[in-house]
Amino acid sequence: MDETPKTLAQQRPSTLNPMAWLRWLYEWVLHWAQTPYGVPALAVIAVAESSFFPVPPDVLLLALCLGAPQRAFYFAAVCSVSSVIGGIGGYLIGWLVWEQVDQFFFAYVFGEPIFLRVQDVYRTYDFWAVFAAGFSPIPYKVFTIAAGVFEIDFVRFVLASAVSRSARFFLVAGLIWKFGPPIKDFVDRYFNLLSVVFLILLIGGFAVIKLVI
Repeated sequence: MDETPKTLAQQRPSTLNPMAWLRWLYEWVLHWAQTPYGVPALAVIAVAESSFFPVPPDVLLLALCLGAPQRAFYFAAVCSVSSVIGGIGGYLIGWLVWEQVDQFFFAYVFGEPIFLRVQDVYRTYDFWAVFAAGFSPIPYKVFTIAAGVFEIDFVRFVLASAVSRSARFFLVAGLIWKFGPPIKDFVDRYFNLLSVVFLILLIGGFAVIKLVI
């Protein structure tokens, strides 16, 4: 019997089950850490995730940081810059070609009700809406494209993206650099919760500063 392990390409799901495909994409992203192309792959995935790709770059960032903890902050910098570039790309999609591609995004990337809800959020909060999406588990791609569609101030958009994406990815890198492999399972399991708690504390801190000043 041939027991040769199947390649990742051979393991592609044969069904249309979205969860099976998402799992396969997760493994595909992760496998780049075992190749010489880990850093370029991280940059490309971070760009793509900001507008359409479903798997966050944190997956590959974690693996790269674990493989070379001394380069953790370099990986975080690459991921942050690339993600902001991708966010700008998402903004341009929304600003320049949204009417030509909206049905594709509604069908395969995010639903129209979610998109319309983001419009309501932007009417009250622009900087904080982008910041929250950039740092937390909220789908960042919805907010990057919506920012262009609704013509949110570009400078504020880029600033919020740069601060939030950097905070998120440097937090991951810092945890790996400080605690090493033992923190991986904890981060994998509780990252969404940790990011939400941190975001609440951060916004609360800014609110307190604003009241005091």
